[in-house]
Amino acid sequence: MGLRARRAVASIGILVFLGFYVWLVIAVGARVPDHPLATLAFYGLAGTLWGVPLLPLMSWAEGKPFLKKKQN
Repeated sequence: MGLRARRAVASIGILVFLGFYVWLVIAVGARVPDHPLATLAFYGLAGTLWGVPLLPLMSWAEGKPFLKKKQN
């Protein structure tokens, strides 16, 4: 698969993932206790951690291995 096609597939995958992720954060956020620190912690983590699952997809889109093992 060419680089342009990989980037197109990854772009669609990112949009689908983010749509699902936002829905999930809203659904779980409604169940967070109504305390300012709990709300801050939850939305702070949710707003930061969304990119972690996308790292392998973005690495694949660029044609690079995500986890490169060292060979001795």
